Amino acid sequence: MMAKGFMSAAIGAVALLLAGCGERGAERSPLATEGVTDSMIAAGVGDEWLTYGGGYDEKRFSPLDQINADNVSQLGLAWFADLDTARGQEATPLMHDGTLYISTAWSMVKAYDAKTGALKWEYDPQVPRSKLVEVCCDAVNRGVALYGDKVYVATLDGRLVALNQKTGKVVWDKLTIPKGSHMAITGAPRIVKGMVLIGSAGAEYFTRGYIASFDAQTGEELWRFYTVPGNPADGFENEAMEKAAKTWNGEWWKLGGGGTVWDSITYDPQTDLVYFGTANAEPWNPAYRNTDGAGDSLYTASIVAVKPDTGEYAWHFQETPEDRWDFDSNQQITVTDLEIGGKSRRVVMHAPKNGFFYVLDAVTGQFISGKPFVDGINWAFGLDPVTGKPDVNPEAKYELTGKPWIGVPGAVGAHSWSPMSYSPMTGLVYIPTNNTPQYYAHDPNWEPGETGFQLGIDVSGGNIPADKAVREATKEALNGALVAFDPVAGEVRWKVPQPSPTNGGTLATAGNLVFQGTSTGEFRAYTADTGKQLWSFETQSGVLAAPMTYAIDGEQYVAVLVGWGGVWDVSAGKLAGGITPNISRLMVFKLGADGKLPPLKPTPALVLDPPAPTGTPEQIALGEKLYSNSCSVCHGISAVAGSLNPDLRHSATLGRKDLWQQVVHDGLLSENGMVAWKDQFNRDQIEAMRLYVLKRANEDKALEGK
Repeated sequence: MMAKGFMSAAIGAVALLLAGCGERGAERSPLATEGVTDSMIAAGVGDEWLTYGGGYDEKRFSPLDQINADNVSQLGLAWFADLDTARGQEATPLMHDGTLYISTAWSMVKAYDAKTGALKWEYDPQVPRSKLVEVCCDAVNRGVALYGDKVYVATLDGRLVALNQKTGKVVWDKLTIPKGSHMAITGAPRIVKGMVLIGSAGAEYFTRGYIASFDAQTGEELWRFYTVPGNPADGFENEAMEKAAKTWNGEWWKLGGGGTVWDSITYDPQTDLVYFGTANAEPWNPAYRNTDGAGDSLYTASIVAVKPDTGEYAWHFQETPEDRWDFDSNQQITVTDLEIGGKSRRVVMHAPKNGFFYVLDAVTGQFISGKPFVDGINWAFGLDPVTGKPDVNPEAKYELTGKPWIGVPGAVGAHSWSPMSYSPMTGLVYIPTNNTPQYYAHDPNWEPGETGFQLGIDVSGGNIPADKAVREATKEALNGALVAFDPVAGEVRWKVPQPSPTNGGTLATAGNLVFQGTSTGEFRAYTADTGKQLWSFETQSGVLAAPMTYAIDGEQYVAVLVGWGGVWDVSAGKLAGGITPNISRLMVFKLGADGKLPPLKPTPALVLDPPAPTGTPEQIALGEKLYSNSCSVCHGISAVAGSLNPDLRHSATLGRKDLWQQVVHDGLLSENGMVAWKDQFNRDQIEAMRLYVLKRANEDKALEGK
C-alpha cells in the first residue's frame, strides 16, 4: 500500500545524506434505465460529476469553462460544511440531480444540496475503531459510486453497502473480504455494466489480493479475480494463476502474497476491458517469499486487464518485477487516444510510485514508452525501450547485498494515490509528485507475526537524532511538486515546487485551469498551459483529496474535501514538516462568492515533561527496532507523532510500566483503535518500547530547551 508509516526510512535517508473467472453468482440484474445509467457515466463529465474520475476514462477533465484563466481571481467560497470525522479526507465528491454526495473518514456518507450546502441525509456504517490497526494510512475513504437510484460505499471493515440516493437508507450490505482477514477497503467503487467493482487494501498484512464484481441491484458476487496465486496443492483457479505461480518460490501462499487492488480501477468501453493496478508483494523483502531464488511475483506491482463480463484475464504489464520497495501500481489509470508515430493509438497512461510514466497499448498491454516524471530515481538505471522492463540497480537489492539502501523514490512513491488529471486541450498530465527517500534494510531475524505490518525489513537505522541542524535539513530536503508531463514526448513541460510532499489531487478544466490543494493549507488554481498560479484560498488545513466541478442553473462550482491526515501525518510526524492541524470540511466555490471560514482556534502547545530516562542500552536498542518497525506506522518516526494520533512522548502511560502494559499488551484502549499487541510482542519487548520512547522524550525535552 502507500508509504505505510515507514517514513523513518524516508526521513532517515535524508538525514544520512482469475481467480479470474471465479465461481459465478446469480444472474446479473437488468441495467439501470432511470437515475444514473451506464450511458450517462460513459458520456463523461458535463454539468454533473457521476463517478470517481469524472468518467470511465478517469481523465478528471471538465469541459466547463465559466470559471477560466481570465476570471478565476473572482472565485470565492460559496458554502462549506464541517465534518465530524477528524481524520484524513481523501474523497472526490459526486454530483447528480442537484445533490452532492461525499464519503468521509470511517466510511461515512453524506448528501448535500449542491447549490446551498443544506444537509439532506447522512449514513454511518459503524466501522469498529479497532480496525485501524489493519489499515496502513489512516481511516480514509476515497469516494462513493452512483448507479440507478443507489449510492455505493465500500467500508473500512470490508463491506460494500448500497444506499438509497434520496434517503440514505440501507438497501443491502455485503461483506466482501474473507471473514477474519486483515484486509480493509479505502478505495472508491466503480460501476461497469450494472456491476459494482471493488478490491481491498492490506498488502502488508498477509493477504491475497483480488478485484471482485457485485450485482448493483442485489449485491450478489458475480466474479472474483485473484492477483496472486494461492496454494498449488489446492489447484489453480485458472491458467493465469498457474502461470503466475511459476514466478513465485518457496511457500509464498502462507504469507498471503499481497497484490491488493486498493485504488485504481478503470473501464474502457472501446476495448471493453477493465484495467486495475496492484500493490506490492508481501512481505516486502523478497528473501522471505522467494526462498528458492528470484522471481517476478506476478501479478504484483502491475497493471492487469480483465474482461468485465466474466473477470477473465486479458493481459498484464508488470511495472516493478519482484518489488522490494513498496512500489504499488495502484495509482490512477487514464485511458485516451494519443498520436504516436503519426498514428492514433488507444492507450492507458500511468504514473506509479516507481517514478516512470508508462504509456501502454490499451488493447494488448504492449509497452509503448516509459520516461521518468521525477528526478533522482536510483533504484533502476532506466527501462528497456522495447519491453519496458527496468534495469535494476544491483545495490537496491538490499536483501542480497546485506547493506542498507536509501531508495529514491521511497515507499511514499514519486506519485501515490492522489489523482492526476489529463487535459486533451493541452495534451498534458498534471501529477502531484513527492520527493521522499526511504531507508531499507534486510532484517535477518524477522519472523512472521499476527499483528501489524509483516514486511521483513528493519527501518530503525533511518531514525532522526535529536539534532536541530539535522532536523531542519531533513525538512528542507523532503518536498513535492505539481508536474505537467507530456505523455507523447515523455518530458516534463512545467513544474511548481512545493515545500512538502503528499499534496492534493488535481482537476483540469476547459477554462485553461488546473486546480490543486496543498498539504500546507491552500487551494490553488494554475494556468494549464504554463503553470502560472492565478488564485489561492487559505483552507486552514491540509488538502489531500482531488477537486471536482459541476454546474447548476448556469453557475459553475468547484468542490474539494479538506482535512489533513493520511500516511504523511501518521508516520512522518512533525519531523518531516508540512504538517497542519486536521480541520475536516467540504468546501464549495463559485465566481463572485464571498463566504468566510470561522477564525482558527488557537492550539495550545504541548510541553514535554517526561519522567527521567531509565533502562539498559540493550533494552533501548531493542525498543527502537520494535517501535520503528511497528509503532511508527501510527505514532510517527522517532516517536514524534503527527496531528491525528497520540504522541507517546506526552503519554501518561510513559512513566507507568503497569499501565503501558495494559494498553499495549492487553488492549485496554481497543475500542479507541489501540488493539492488544500480545500476539506480536511479549511483555519484555513491550517494556523495551516504553524505555525507547522515554529516552526519545527526554532527548527532545533537552532539544526544546536549547
